[in-house]
Amino acid sequence: MNVNPSSLPWKDAYKLMIGSILPRPIAMVSSINKDGITNIAPFSFFTAISADPMLVCFSPMRKGNDGSKKDTLINIEETNEFVINIVSEEMVEKMNITATDFPQEIDEFEQSGFTKIPSQTIAPPRVKESLVQLECSLHQVLHFGDVAGAGSLVIGKVAMIHVADELYYEGKIDTTKLNPVGRMAGNIYTRAISDTFELKRK
Repeated sequence: MNVNPSSLPWKDAYKLMIGSILPRPIAMVSSINKDGITNIAPFSFFTAISADPMLVCFSPMRKGNDGSKKDTLINIEETNEFVINIVSEEMVEKMNITATDFPQEIDEFEQSGFTKIPSQTIAPPRVKESLVQLECSLHQVLHFGDVAGAGSLVIGKVAMIHVADELYYEGKIDTTKLNPVGRMAGNIYTRAISDTFELKRK
C-alpha cells in the first residue's frame, strides 16, 4: 500500500499519522491568557528536543471546524509561558474533560476538578495532581498553515522541573511510580509501563 498524503483530505491523513506514530506521550499544558483566565488542554504531539538547553515541544493543531487557533496557543503567544504537566493513569478521567473545546472564558481547572498550584518562575499555574511538571518559557513557535488540519510547533525552554518526592531517586525518576499513559489512535490509551522489556545497547 502506497499513500500520497497530499491526495488525502486532512482528516484521513491525520488518521494514518496517529495510527502509526504511537504510543505518544501526553503533555497536559496549562496556560493563562492576558486577562488572567487559566486553561488546561492535553496534546499528544509532544516530545523532548535537547538537554542543554533543556527544550521540549508540542504541536497544537488548528481547530477542525474553522482552522482557528486553539486557546492554548493563543495564551502562549500572549504571555510566552506555559507548564507541561505529565499525565499519570490516575489523572486520565479528569484529563479527558480538559480535552473538551470549551469557550475561551471557561477555566478548565474548574470544569475538570484539577487543583491549581503556583509556579515558581512563571505565571501559569501547575496541576497539583501531576507528579512531574515542567515550567516553560516560550523559546520559539513555528506555524505550518492556517487552515483546519494545519498546526504549530511550540518550543519551550524548561525553567524549572517539579518532581514528586516519591518518584525521585539518584537524579532519576521512577517511571513505575509515575505510571504514565500514552495516546494511541481514536479513543485508545496505553499504560506505558505495564509490559516493558530491557534491551541494552551493544
